[in-house]
Amino acid sequence: MKYKKPTKAVIAAAGFGTRFLPQTKAMPKEMLPIVDKPVIQIIVEQLVAAGVTDIIIVTGYTKRAIEDHFDSAEELESDLRSKGKDQYADMIREIADLANFIYLRQKGTPKGNSRPLLNARHLLREDEPFYYLFADDFFRGETPYPVQLLEAYLKTGKPVISAVKVGPNDSKRLGMIDVGEDVGDGTFKVKGLAEKPGPESTPSLFASAGSFLLTPDIIPILEKEKTGVGGEIVLADAITELAKKSDVYCKIIQGVWHDAGDKARYLEAIVDHALIDPELGEGFRAYLQKRLKEK
Repeated sequence: MKYKKPTKAVIAAAGFGTRFLPQTKAMPKEMLPIVDKPVIQIIVEQLVAAGVTDIIIVTGYTKRAIEDHFDSAEELESDLRSKGKDQYADMIREIADLANFIYLRQKGTPKGNSRPLLNARHLLREDEPFYYLFADDFFRGETPYPVQLLEAYLKTGKPVISAVKVGPNDSKRLGMIDVGEDVGDGTFKVKGLAEKPGPESTPSLFASAGSFLLTPDIIPILEKEKTGVGGEIVLADAITELAKKSDVYCKIIQGVWHDAGDKARYLEAIVDHALIDPELGEGFRAYLQKRLKEK
């Protein structure tokens, strides 16, 4: 079956963000700023660059701030314009106009990183692929990573998962890809995924980087709700099962990968973006160099 181009995306944003407590007691981890922009906005903007018009965000009961962020704020806009700060008012308006936003509360057991997708499946089309993104992971690069996934999908006509090369110890916490045939342009067939296998058992040093361009034939597999690691329904298991029936590919994403769900890597993301900021970069770089010399 030939599918249309994707116009919908599901973002999983229901986690508690326990690694960032107490900060995330009242503020969703997805709203943690990378300099002056929330992580989830960076992800949304890159999806929009790939032609996505409808974004389904699966949240939990502590996530109201996400809805507020992407909502219109007429009073704030009016106040900004009255003070001659039109550029900020325009920015606020542009955020609300990025896409059509749909919010769902995650529900159901067993839990796992497939549950948000199951919650959103009734909003997806049977004749169209869709993006599924974790709200912690994103890339900075010249070409938005959803665009790179789309390019690989248009080449193969099959599901594509993002991939990044990592160190052996990272295999203890990430889904690792069993890489098959090289089909060119950084795209490889996927024989399967191993969830957190560890250095001794990992099939490669290529990790699944939390972003997927999937086709509807993954849904019936997820609906079986087979449990894996920790008694959860794990997307890696469903992709492995799909790869046994049909072709699945991974795309080595060109860009700098950031995992904002980890404290150290979150700080790296802030530093990375501050250094390339046209206003902050030069001064911030000088400050870092000075501080490093003092140490």
